[in-house]
Amino acid sequence: MALLGVKVIELAGLAPAPFCGMILADFGAKVIRVDRTKVFSTVDTQGRGKQSVALNLKTPEGVALLRRLCVQSDVVLEPYRKGVMEKLGLGPSELLSENPRLIYARLTGYGQSGCYASAAGHDINYLAMSGLLSQLGRSGEKPYAPLNLVADFAGGGLTCALGIILALLERTKSGKGQIIDASMVEGAAFTGSFLWKSRKLGLWSRPRGENLLDSGAPFYDTYKTLDGKYLAVGAIETEFYNQLLKGLELDAGELPPQMSFSDWPELKQLFTERFASKTQADWLMIFDGTDACVTPVLSLDQVSSHPHNRERGSFMKDSSGEEFPRPAPVLSRTPAEPCLASDPAVGEHTVEVLLDYGYTSAEIDEMLAAGVVQCSAGKAKL
Repeated sequence: MALLGVKVIELAGLAPAPFCGMILADFGAKVIRVDRTKVFSTVDTQGRGKQSVALNLKTPEGVALLRRLCVQSDVVLEPYRKGVMEKLGLGPSELLSENPRLIYARLTGYGQSGCYASAAGHDINYLAMSGLLSQLGRSGEKPYAPLNLVADFAGGGLTCALGIILALLERTKSGKGQIIDASMVEGAAFTGSFLWKSRKLGLWSRPRGENLLDSGAPFYDTYKTLDGKYLAVGAIETEFYNQLLKGLELDAGELPPQMSFSDWPELKQLFTERFASKTQADWLMIFDGTDACVTPVLSLDQVSSHPHNRERGSFMKDSSGEEFPRPAPVLSRTPAEPCLASDPAVGEHTVEVLLDYGYTSAEIDEMLAAGVVQCSAGKAKL
């Protein structure tokens, strides 16, 4: 795989950092998640393909052990608020002085500088600070956050993974590592660059929820069908819009112009009534095979059985039968090969990892007895 041979130390966190680590693991990196001791379960659901080592960072020995793991690895992925690692003496300046090739990725909400750098927050706060949240919502309604996808995962985990890949690539030329300051506010804003770059086109000149792509347009929205299911409509271009009208048995000559903003509410009501007159399956028989840009709104339980997704193998199952999306994008020579085994238990690979990093069995026995490390009972043995 593309990242085979890359060693990553991921300090346990929630949502964005685990997603970043999972991306790296899916594409071949050896990702070691550092968990706390005296914690026997984790809410991290993105541990696929990772190993877990449990360290007691309240002891000098645990901190020294983590230092050794970090300086003997390629990447450190750190999700803490500013200053936490510095208090342990494990900040980037200390670690890079020992290993100049180390890539130290710091994934936080507000970044490593600025007056909010040490503030708490979650996806909705970062999304608000990025400017994007102000654009999300129906007409006349308050802004709403689309789950925690934009800041946590797109602006956070995915953007941080991109930064790590870029740093690894650059290291092949310079031989040097570097620090990655991944801010979810900035990552989310960067993901939304199109909004800034398209403002001069007038795409966002109207109030929230009344523009082309934010549910304002009748030809770019979702509609409920007779059987209570939904269809997504994205017929923006004239030729696609005309096919939409044909499928709905509407005469373009009897309707207002497509881009007549003032007539959009009336058109949306007309489309709502038409779509509610047939079942989702009926409409799909009409629109499948056309360029009307009408697709079913699939549930998580339905998505893998759709013919297109099934033909591409877009979804997979792990050893327990749970379904998950195939890693993207698909590489022709070195595609991702996601681990199908269950996610690691806390400390499941403590012994294995420490042996790999040069500790002896006797040293590991001593650390286990002293509570410096923890090994998941029944899953890992000396």
